Amino acid sequence: MKALVHDGYGNISLQERPMPHIEEAADAIVRVTRSTICTSDLHIMRGAVPRALPDTVLGHEFVGIIEEVGGDVAGLAPGDRVAVNCETFCGTCYFCKHGWVNNCVHGGWELGCRIDGCQAEFVRVPFAASACTPIPDSVSDEDALFLGDILATGWWSAKIAEIEPGGTVAVIGGGPVGIATMMCARLYDPGCIILIERDPARAELANKLRLADRLINGDAPLDTIELAVQALTRHGGADAVIEAAGGSTTFEMAWRIARPNAVVVVSAMYEQDQILPLPRMYGKNLTFKTGGVDASGLDEVMALIEAGKLDTGCLISKRYPLNDILEAYRAFEAHEDDCLKAVITPWEDR
Repeated sequence: MKALVHDGYGNISLQERPMPHIEEAADAIVRVTRSTICTSDLHIMRGAVPRALPDTVLGHEFVGIIEEVGGDVAGLAPGDRVAVNCETFCGTCYFCKHGWVNNCVHGGWELGCRIDGCQAEFVRVPFAASACTPIPDSVSDEDALFLGDILATGWWSAKIAEIEPGGTVAVIGGGPVGIATMMCARLYDPGCIILIERDPARAELANKLRLADRLINGDAPLDTIELAVQALTRHGGADAVIEAAGGSTTFEMAWRIARPNAVVVVSAMYEQDQILPLPRMYGKNLTFKTGGVDASGLDEVMALIEAGKLDTGCLISKRYPLNDILEAYRAFEAHEDDCLKAVITPWEDR
């Protein structure tokens, strides 16, 4: 089969790879019908994810059709359409039972990181009964495509941010994760969502979709951004801050624009260590919630998609067959034509 492989040194190539097969009784083999590229795939390419292994098929955000299941897989059968969770989790360990599936002792972020991922024709999905969410007939593959990663991230971020009705939420970053985060934050009926974004096209999209009530230029100096947020809020900053950008200054921005006793959620992935300047923060009494997305509860998110309460079609900028995935990576990384998400469709015989 055809698959996109990285070498651990920043290089990717489209290769012929062996077909995956059932290795454990909890596995399923999924034929990929749609996949997409994430910024975290770029982090792996650049060697910025220490746990990632070279010579691995990239990709972790996809939907497909079950081809085969292992003997321990309940509730799934060949022919089922499924959205696959970006996290591999057993569902039974201490962390899974608490909903912290990112910390599963048997999994975590594996697909496209430590085991072969979805930017291929077929993929082996471990713990398939936990990982796969059936797609209702009324939901298209592309409607469900982002369920297992960026929508899961947005839903998780909004959930743990402790957003109260009428409160103020500041979202840093208006890329795909930021857009999904604002969509999910809206479900909590906040009084105001402030978007801090440096790209005018992304800021305009958030405004057009009525996801953001106020826009602040992310290229402005931090002092200016902090004062702007204070001017838009009642208690010296946002009630909740969600950092979805992962830029060189966005972590500092996140704690500076939060009011005292606020919640700061860090959903972004950084390529360098960040500084926690405790003396400067002393007295703000902030609560930080960080880490990889705990993508549990996706049945609930799928129900929101089916009900029309979450619609991520606006994120799809370009489509490429698997044959042209190298070009898709180039366009995605360059933000060509304001590209937000590039969708990869199946291999075409030419």
